[in-house]
This record gives sequence, structure tokens and C-alpha cells, in this order.
Amino acid sequence: MEERLPEPDEVEPAGEQDPDVERERDEYLELAQRTQAELENYRKRVAKDLAAAGERAKAGLVRELLPVVDNLERALASADEGEQHLAEGVRLVHAELVALLERNGIESFDPEGESFDPTFHEAISTRAEDGTDSGLVLDTVEKGYKLNGTVLRPARVVVSE
Repeated sequence: MEERLPEPDEVEPAGEQDPDVERERDEYLELAQRTQAELENYRKRVAKDLAAAGERAKAGLVRELLPVVDNLERALASADEGEQHLAEGVRLVHAELVALLERNGIESFDPEGESFDPTFHEAISTRAEDGTDSGLVLDTVEKGYKLNGTVLRPARVVVSE
């Protein structure tokens, strides 16, 4: 059986397609483009959500580690002269832990001498001090910590009256 070619008058000239076919083609093209854009937006949103979840997890872990850093610092401050061999081991562990935190974007801050700012400081007491203005941080009881500029833990401070 031989295939028959269409006669010249049966073929539509280029550019003169059925308007219904053109409209349908345009609708499908628009649908495909919209679907592709939605998929790309979804990918970006998921990537952003995953990054935010990772930051929240990191912040949670660091918050749990901060009391360990505080306790190591207290141990170093209370070491007697005869305990320096033990204090050296604690100093090494403390330095390693602090370096790990810094590599991960965690920075400590000690606001002693600065004006009290409730965004960064938690006042645990007040004290009258001659020659100081009211609202000045006199002592830092516990250092504060930030992760990429966001306060993880405010510094716990004594403020002048």
C-alpha cells in the first residue's frame, strides 16, 4: 500500500493555522511556563526552609553547650596554685570548645563598661557606684553570645543605679 501525499490545496499555508489550535497551543505553553516557574519557586522555598531549620538546630545545640563553656571558665577561675596541672587540661578543653564555636559563627560579648541595652543584656541586679552614670554595665556575670548577629543568650549583668 502506497502512502498518498496531500494535494497542495489540502495543506494549510504556513502561518495560517486554525485559531483554535493556536489558542490551545498558547494555553499549553503558558501553563508549562507557569508550572516551571512554580517549581523553581518551590525549590528556592525548600532550600531557604532547610537553611533556616539548620540554623535553628545549630542555635539550639549552641544554647545547650553554653553552660558547659561557663562551667569550664568557672573551673579555671577557681583553680588553686597546686591544681595548675589539672587547670591546664581544662584550659585546653575550653580553648578547643571556644574555637569550635567561633568557627561556626558564634561570638561571645562582654558588655562591661557599656550602656545597658535590654536587647543584648539581662540585668540580674543593680548596684550604686560612685562616679558612674545610671544604666551602665558594672559587671558581667555571664558573657552573652551571638550567632551571625542574632543574640543566642543575652549577657547577664549588674547595672549601676
